[in-house]
Amino acid sequence: MKSITIKGSERESVGKVSTKALRNAGAVPCVLYGGNQAVHFSADEKAFKNLVYTPNAHTVVIDLGEKTFNAILQDIQVHPVSDRILHIDFFQLNESKEITMEVPVKIVGTSPGVLLGGDLRLNQRRLKVKALPKNLPDYVEANISELQMGNKLYVTKVVTNNFKLMHPDNTVICQVKISRAAMKAAQEAAKAAKAPAKGKKK
Repeated sequence: MKSITIKGSERESVGKVSTKALRNAGAVPCVLYGGNQAVHFSADEKAFKNLVYTPNAHTVVIDLGEKTFNAILQDIQVHPVSDRILHIDFFQLNESKEITMEVPVKIVGTSPGVLLGGDLRLNQRRLKVKALPKNLPDYVEANISELQMGNKLYVTKVVTNNFKLMHPDNTVICQVKISRAAMKAAQEAAKAAKAPAKGKKK
């Protein structure tokens, strides 16, 4: 999985006053969990642009000068009106322990059902995967090459290499719905097929 580096600095004071001062200065207060003890730090709000405002999944290298940590984004708080980032929680990665995170779904292949006029509906845009940090995928491939009209693609049909999908077997990733145009065409074809039979003389 691709990684993004966030450069920041450790926080000595974590009270409300210092937190407010950080935000007023355009910085985001953050906490890193998962280690021996929580690490409080801050970074410029602009540094999170490629991590937060993207459909892609990334691991994070938190660079605090003398210390660096490998982590993933765990939780984010955003202002309900301004959409400014208020706070971010990270979780430190351990190379020998599996981690669970969400990654985007990537559709590959061409569906025969779509070629016949069906509508492809994506039920899951992101999926939870569990793997060692080195095996975390950038995305999960959903191959629709065998989807006929009315078919569904379940998580059990996805190829997983060195990672597990953390969803029930009946979870539908995507499906090919019969479109109105295709349904109308099928009805007209059925009527046309019956018409000659009615006109036949005994």
